[in-house]
Amino acid sequence: MGDINMQKPEVPIIIIERDEQPQSQEIVTNVVAPSRKRKWLKRILALAAIGCLMVAVLAGYYLWNYYCNIGVPVSVTPKQNIEKLQQFLVKKVAPKVVMTSDSILGVAMDFYAIHGLKASIEFEEPDTADTSVYLYCRSVDHKVDSTYIGSLVVNGEERQSDTHRLGYMAMLGDNTVIGISRSEKVKDFVQDQGGSFFRQFILVSDGTIPSHFFLHGKVERRAIGRINDQLYYIATRNKETLWDFADALREYGFIDAIYITGGADYGFYRDKGGVRHDIGDPADYPHTKWKGIIPWLVFRSSKLP
Repeated sequence: MGDINMQKPEVPIIIIERDEQPQSQEIVTNVVAPSRKRKWLKRILALAAIGCLMVAVLAGYYLWNYYCNIGVPVSVTPKQNIEKLQQFLVKKVAPKVVMTSDSILGVAMDFYAIHGLKASIEFEEPDTADTSVYLYCRSVDHKVDSTYIGSLVVNGEERQSDTHRLGYMAMLGDNTVIGISRSEKVKDFVQDQGGSFFRQFILVSDGTIPSHFFLHGKVERRAIGRINDQLYYIATRNKETLWDFADALREYGFIDAIYITGGADYGFYRDKGGVRHDIGDPADYPHTKWKGIIPWLVFRSSKLP
């Protein structure tokens, strides 16, 4: 046998290629729409906020309209009257009431200028023989059940709190002021200080009369008025409507004036010599009806230094 060359079969080489690069990963953000319940909640909160804002605006307007928009201009603010009540009188004036008379717009009136007198509210009608009393009259009204109409403070004690009548008179020490306001700041101040305060109808405010009055008909009329810093007690000599009375006071020059009830009631005043003069019919003295209920506005002499 000859040499036979045996050929080995070729072993195939298999190459496996792998892509070793990492596959890119996509980040997906799912946007979840708000639920219907959340939408309605936001709407309700927004409506509630708008409603609160409207309530606040309406409340502010109501308070402004109630306290500030009273239909007439105001000459003296409560703050200014409180400052007047706090003033110390450096020079005291001899006590007296100076009476004059005049007729304005057909309304005949007597004017009683008050000098050097201390005002107070008293529940006992003054004795005609009491020489310390230089003038007295009625002040606040009352109902048949003896409750008072309008705020009333007597010697620091509150007897009534009622702001329906916008005129007021306040007394503290030797100082007395009148003013027009629904605010109770002056009342609260004199109450804290042991003073007195009452309310009545407006007749004149800053030289202007109201557009309408609550009292009608013709009767004798009384008032407390102010020209500059001088206080007057005023009484008509005849029966007059409240409109004619107020208009005459305005024409005469009163800056502020408030009504005083009891136009036909008896009272008296004393001149600089201390002589008593009657106002009204002395046969009506003393007032027995509503004794102890009527709050009398009394002007007494204060001791000179």
